[in-house]
Amino acid sequence: MKSISYWLDTFFSEPFRHKAEKIIVYIAILSFAVHLGLVLLSYFQLIEVAESNQLLKSPISAIYTPFSFILIYEVYLLIYYLPKSISTYIGKQYEIISLILIRRIFKDISLLDFGSEWFENKYDLAFTYDVLTTLLLFLLIFLFYRLNKKRPDEEGIRDRESLHNFIQRKYLIAKVLLPIFFALALYSFARWMYESIFSFSQMLESIKDVNNIFFDEFFTVLILTDLLLLLISLLYTDQFEVVIRNSGFIISTILIRLSFGVEGLGNRVLILAAVGFGVLINAIFNLYKEKLV
Repeated sequence: MKSISYWLDTFFSEPFRHKAEKIIVYIAILSFAVHLGLVLLSYFQLIEVAESNQLLKSPISAIYTPFSFILIYEVYLLIYYLPKSISTYIGKQYEIISLILIRRIFKDISLLDFGSEWFENKYDLAFTYDVLTTLLLFLLIFLFYRLNKKRPDEEGIRDRESLHNFIQRKYLIAKVLLPIFFALALYSFARWMYESIFSFSQMLESIKDVNNIFFDEFFTVLILTDLLLLLISLLYTDQFEVVIRNSGFIISTILIRLSFGVEGLGNRVLILAAVGFGVLINAIFNLYKEKLV
């Protein structure tokens, strides 16, 4: 009988990653078709849907559902890259928050009102904020990865044995994080089902909340993970610039987590501040290495 460790190791293999990618694509296509079917049933009044429901008002909003599955795959990639590179692991956090923002655009696009003054309609204004924030996020993520390429020795550990031990500990953290991810996903789904099982229309209305609940709690777990990574890194390096950079990444993750509790313009500002802070920390880290080391 194969051990739990064996199955966890399988999740971090290259062949499994490629298989998972294909499976997620197929599920995303199927979910898009199902969501689109519900939109059509709602349009022809074959099912009763709450008036406040936003996900069944337009076929374009059906893109929201496959994006939710793509986000799940991005979470898996975040855990997958954790043992390999801390900066890539942080970059995946930024990719996740950008995809959450894009998904929100597809959900709200059906609420756009082209007949009124653009900046007087709250939905039109929210759409404008989200589009501009997405463009800026895309630029910031590009800069973040560009900065990463300049520093292959990102861990700041020159001793090969120490670097190997550090990677093994990161791998152990990733293996622990993986079942936590599945447990959180199951908990979020069960909670959503429990709260909406008494009403079909209420269930459809609550679809938009299930992933928000998951990512809210998942980023809380990531804050603790980032802190643990920082503490473990201190066992292998005392380089000031590495400690400051890793501490900055924790602050960046905290700002992302705080953005889930804020609405309106403040939500977008916190997201941009989080990613922008990570980019600046990385840029200063590179300058420190180039000029002083």
